[in-house]
Amino acid sequence: MRSLILALFAAGVLAGAPASAQKYDSTSPVCKTNYRWGGEDTDCGYTSMEQCRATASGLPAMCFNNPYYAGPPADHLREPLRRRRPAY
Repeated sequence: MRSLILALFAAGVLAGAPASAQKYDSTSPVCKTNYRWGGEDTDCGYTSMEQCRATASGLPAMCFNNPYYAGPPADHLREPLRRRRPAY
């Protein structure tokens, strides 16, 4: 009986722990943090620092490079394959 109570208690403790969400999106190179009364929020939907700064202009916000940016997809990095011409 005691082990059943301990198991239920352990399950309750583990189920009650909040899950941590990733704050930064890894698909965009620039993020903007908006500062508001009661907190802040981060938006990582910008493709350049200039685009982010234009959006943040006049607001209590800050633009920064995304520390979790993964870079462009691998298929964009490769050059198209060229066939060699046969030697005559």
